[in-house]
Amino acid sequence: LAEMCAGGMAAAGVAVGLASSDFSDLREIKKQLLSVAERSRERGLQHSGKWASELAFALDPLPLSELPPPPALTEEDARDLDAYTLAKSYFDLKEYDRAAYFLRGCKSQKAYFLYMYSRYLSGEKKKDDETVDSLGPLEKGQVKNEALRELRVELSKKHKARELDGFGLYLYGVVLRKLDLVKEAIDVFVEAAHVLPLHWGAWLELCNLITDKEMLKFLSLPDTWMKEFFLAHIYTELQLIEEALQKYQSLIDAGFSKSTYIISQIAVAYHNIRDIDKALSIFNELRKQDPYRIENMDTFSNLLYVRSMKPELSYLAHNLCEIDKYRVETCCVIGNYYSLRSQHEKAALYFQRALKLNPRYLGAWTLMGHEYMEMKNTSAAIQAYRHAIEVNKRDYRAWYGLGQTYEILKMPFYCLYYYRRAHQLRPNDSRMLVALGECYEKLNQLVEAKKCYWRAYAVGDVEKMALVKLAKLHEQLNESEQAAQCYIKYIQDIYSCGEIVEHLEVSTAFRYLAQYYFKCKLWDEASACAQKCCAFNDTREEGKALLRQILQLRNQGETSSTDIAAPFFLPASLSANNTPTRRVSPLNLSSVTP
Repeated sequence: LAEMCAGGMAAAGVAVGLASSDFSDLREIKKQLLSVAERSRERGLQHSGKWASELAFALDPLPLSELPPPPALTEEDARDLDAYTLAKSYFDLKEYDRAAYFLRGCKSQKAYFLYMYSRYLSGEKKKDDETVDSLGPLEKGQVKNEALRELRVELSKKHKARELDGFGLYLYGVVLRKLDLVKEAIDVFVEAAHVLPLHWGAWLELCNLITDKEMLKFLSLPDTWMKEFFLAHIYTELQLIEEALQKYQSLIDAGFSKSTYIISQIAVAYHNIRDIDKALSIFNELRKQDPYRIENMDTFSNLLYVRSMKPELSYLAHNLCEIDKYRVETCCVIGNYYSLRSQHEKAALYFQRALKLNPRYLGAWTLMGHEYMEMKNTSAAIQAYRHAIEVNKRDYRAWYGLGQTYEILKMPFYCLYYYRRAHQLRPNDSRMLVALGECYEKLNQLVEAKKCYWRAYAVGDVEKMALVKLAKLHEQLNESEQAAQCYIKYIQDIYSCGEIVEHLEVSTAFRYLAQYYFKCKLWDEASACAQKCCAFNDTREEGKALLRQILQLRNQGETSSTDIAAPFFLPASLSANNTPTRRVSPLNLSSVTP
């Protein structure tokens, strides 16, 4: 690889040394960013150019004497200049076939890249047009880009002859990825990153092909400051959020504190770990800095949706509509808005519109799956989730959605497979574990179910349901002591939030504990729980009946049992009033650990 890179570097006109691995010289980094932004734009790579420009904008401006000179022209560049200038104007107007026609036979690296890239984009455009014209958005997989095979043959010849520069290698990698030749594509993108480490497009493509941390370890990546941005991005994608946030913090400390790209990535990272308040405040700050930004606003709308913030979501939807109503993100935000208003048909329509604009847009497929679930159209939901997985196998929401649809269809074995996949992607997400536990319960694999519920509680149960489910499982198995332990811990958890949570299962827990203490002849504890039962509509009568029984037994001279050694008691703060003054210390739950 080193030899191939050395050969390609001369062609690229960029030495790897240009992008050293430290951030000590920010002026040099700014020069590199300005230079690569210009070179990307010359080749029609708008997104890479935009990324480099945004990052350069976050650094201090350079004096005139230090601005990077325009790229030097070779003899071949001079010969191809007229054809290149004409073709680039056609390319910018999206007349790709016309651009490619006038670039035939060009030998310079820049003109050759534009020639091949025009052919590639022409094929993509035809594919997308055909998809939109002939099929509903749920049957995308059949249409192929016809140009890919020819491009692969031509680019592989150039690659073997070591005639591809960093941009050429990037395009070759994209073609391989589109043909599902993932292993070859990864090798080519790594090579492209070595030859031209400043081109963000190659790093981003590499991100999309890496499925786990193990894969990352075996990559031989160039030692450059760009690698830090790549690692931060891939950690976010792989749900290694702590590592990602550390990387982004170190990039901010290095001098990129004004970068809107980094700020948006940090907001996305907090969204991924469901720290909703933090994510919302960062997105609000980002909107102040960059009010016309549309990227990532669909993620922002997801947060507003989860918090049921209708006015804010409505304002965001109207605002994005004014900026650009035909952007994928805008359609997703409007879809979320209608979904929050329970207008699911209208929401699905906007997600379909988003997919007509970009059939490879992951978020829209997943959200459309959710809408079809709401509309009870399980077959359409399954198709939508499957498309989301085709676009990105790391999308845990799509795997989880598939699990839910098969649960509705009462197919627990399918369910189990999909929930397992979701759990592998989000090992510390209690929702996946609770879903897995329910699946095991349906399949009567109660030991596995217990493990899942216990693990869900251990990783921080978001919905506060794992302990109740575990308790009910113990009830089912006549393990009354463990069930009581779980219910006590559940009640402590609910009340220690410092506020009374409207929770359906609190009454269930008090009812069980009242009956448990009654059986154990612990009258004080039983009556404390029975009194709590009286506060809930569904357990009021049972609570009153139990209190009457306890009173009756006490009047008959029955004494409270003292030979029960188990540490079952309700904390004083709970029996006195609803809000505890301090968090109750956890009970020893070792006996419940499966």
